[in-house]
Amino acid sequence: MKLITGVIKPFKLDEVREALAAIGVSGITVTEVKGFGRQKGHTELYRGAEYVVDFLPKLKIEIAVRDDLVDATIDAITKAAHTGKIGDGKVFVAELEQVLRIRTGETGPDAI
Repeated sequence: MKLITGVIKPFKLDEVREALAAIGVSGITVTEVKGFGRQKGHTELYRGAEYVVDFLPKLKIEIAVRDDLVDATIDAITKAAHTGKIGDGKVFVAELEQVLRIRTGETGPDAI
């Protein structure tokens, strides 16, 4: 089992969710986050004063998947979140040692 974490632009969430549903991913956790990478933020003008926005709004999505769905999940996120512009985001994959569904007590892949 793997934990796939994606950091994407907020307006791409619906497309990513639909792409994941199409491949059979049943659950997703979304968190509003702020950050920057190569973008390094940007400047904005507000009431005549220019200021620097260092941290840009992003969404972090987390998905626990069986090993056989890892490549399809990464591909779905990548294609749906792609705009071709800087700041599209990243995808991280980490090993999951154990998963437990609290309500039923199921463990392992059955709990996903």
